[in-house]
Amino acid sequence: MTMNTTQVLAENPSLYINRELSWIRFNRHVLDEALDTSHPLLERVKFLAIFANNLDEFFMIRVSGLQRQLSKGVLKSPPDGMTPSQQLEAIHRMLLPDLVTQNECWHEELLPRMAEAGIHLHGYPDLTPPQKAAMDTFFSDEIFPVLTPLAFDSSHPFPFISNLSLNLAIIVRDHNKKEFFARVKVPTNLFSRLVRLPGPDGTAAKDDQEVHLIFLEDIIAANVSMLFPGLEVIATFPFRITRDADLEIEVDEASDLLTTVEEIMEQRARGKPVRIEIDCSMHDGICHMLEKKLGVTAGMIYRVAHPVGMADLMQLMSLDRPDLKDMPFQPSIPAELSEGRDIFAAIRHHDILLYQPYDSFTPVVNFIRQAAHDPDVLAIKITLYRVGPNSPIVNALMEARENGKAVAALIELKARFDEENNIGWARALEREGVHVVYGVVGLKVHAKLCMVVRREKGGIRRYMHLGTGNYNSSTSRIYTDFGLLTCDRLIGDDVSHLFNFLTGYARIESYHKLLVAPITMRRKMLEFIEREVLRQKEHGDGHLIFKMNALVDPECITALYEASRAGVKIDLQVRGICCLRPQVPGFSENITVTSIVGRFLEHARIYYFRNGGSEEVYLGSADLMPRNLDKRVEILFPVEDPATRTAIIGSILPMQLNDNVKIRILNADGTYSRYDPGLAKERINAQDWLVEHRGIWHDAPQ
Repeated sequence: MTMNTTQVLAENPSLYINRELSWIRFNRHVLDEALDTSHPLLERVKFLAIFANNLDEFFMIRVSGLQRQLSKGVLKSPPDGMTPSQQLEAIHRMLLPDLVTQNECWHEELLPRMAEAGIHLHGYPDLTPPQKAAMDTFFSDEIFPVLTPLAFDSSHPFPFISNLSLNLAIIVRDHNKKEFFARVKVPTNLFSRLVRLPGPDGTAAKDDQEVHLIFLEDIIAANVSMLFPGLEVIATFPFRITRDADLEIEVDEASDLLTTVEEIMEQRARGKPVRIEIDCSMHDGICHMLEKKLGVTAGMIYRVAHPVGMADLMQLMSLDRPDLKDMPFQPSIPAELSEGRDIFAAIRHHDILLYQPYDSFTPVVNFIRQAAHDPDVLAIKITLYRVGPNSPIVNALMEARENGKAVAALIELKARFDEENNIGWARALEREGVHVVYGVVGLKVHAKLCMVVRREKGGIRRYMHLGTGNYNSSTSRIYTDFGLLTCDRLIGDDVSHLFNFLTGYARIESYHKLLVAPITMRRKMLEFIEREVLRQKEHGDGHLIFKMNALVDPECITALYEASRAGVKIDLQVRGICCLRPQVPGFSENITVTSIVGRFLEHARIYYFRNGGSEEVYLGSADLMPRNLDKRVEILFPVEDPATRTAIIGSILPMQLNDNVKIRILNADGTYSRYDPGLAKERINAQDWLVEHRGIWHDAPQ
């Protein structure tokens, strides 16, 4: 394509879907799963909670960014051409029907079905006398002492309301019939949002087969008069504020980073309001007062039905009701990596691909544990992004240090919403003598890699684990991610150079096999796409298959449009945001975009290039987004073992592309369509198939 054609493609707003609206459509897929009656009941509740939690983060990060742009008068628009004001209006308009659906799903679908299953959520007026007595005692003995009513009048300033805190707006009246406003914070940090009740007769439940629950705010609302003796409580209304939490961390010295991140975390609770959720029964007078005092516009207020803040419904997943949850399965473990086997010997024999959650995460933990106790291991180096609590990986690193190994851990303190957890682990590792690096100035380290340096008869050998997901044993059970165990010498050179860059001042401009952002990845990806274009022109067999979480980068989208115009067949599976418009005549009719949202979160990235039959597959941590390609340290690594590559190309990718149960198909107008089951010869649920056939990628002859 000529430069002029490229420029036309890049500057044509009609060829791009707005990023924020694309995300809303993705989250709508999550809501669809809550509506899907094929899921067990509590799994549907889980999806409803995830939908709500996703919205919280969307407002804290994306909507807050648009509102900052608007307040600063930023005129620059994204490739789709929408101004910040237009985007905010469109977001509000698109969300309203989703919130109605969310409410109907909870009240009309899930609540009645839970009651039928023995899980009862009560309103306070519906409680029996023994249940009321128990809750009144619970309130007076435990809740009342920690509550602090904050009045608002000429002598009391409007109280500060922290981010995502649940509150009660209360109207009280004195003996002169004068009304006052007060606010009480619901202490969900101290008590469960869902409080267990005794049975109707006052006896405690023996198990979770018949359980009675009530929302914490309903207990407080029913007893709130105890906080205002001598006054009449007229009404109580729940509300919740979402604040700007997208606070940039700019620091020039790593020694300051830990303190800076801690300060940022404190500021997050005090960011500017970006959304107010109010109970739909709230009086207009209180609503207008909140609007005025918090400095928000009417478009930032969302009236919702009880309960406000549905992300807390995730607490229902703690109930011991396996009959209402997905059928558990035993993840596979390659025989050569089973307990007691020599992992290093297995890796020397051939590269090993792991695919969580279908494969167990245990071999990854054992890889580091064996290294920690192996007398021939000299050093372990690892990047940690989202570790999670009670991390067996971090414990293994501590054991390695206790055993005299040199251990270096890069912990990305800027991993959004995991900062506090990562700070705790950083300090714990430092106390054990681990060399802890907090990050790289100007970049966020998102690459997932671990290297073990071992002394052997033939000399020093490096063993690597390279992944698409975090070193987090909890999320490994619900996120689909690949991990490669290898001792390839050239990959070892690349990983060594990359760690030297991360922990020191080394700046490597080229790598043997890894694609590394922000150094080589963008350039190499564009070269590989252009290679497919040239192949298509000469032989007519160009084919690209990309599976990722998000496709946003304008330069990569333009390259894909050019490849489509040249006739290259392009299959994109983008779980979330996709700014490319497929099936536009003259531009993208050779591009198909699908998305899978199901039991597991699709998190793996796969980049396939047909390359004239010399097929190449790269896996890694990077999506095609400007932040991944330009502002983060990322890696994509090649799958070179022929059997493993064949398993990905011949089984895993086709199964996911041919899913006709959970797949959504992106249309040119940015909407999605579900596959028509009447067109299918058989139902194919890719995730179910991979559960049933887990481990097939290990069975191929090596």
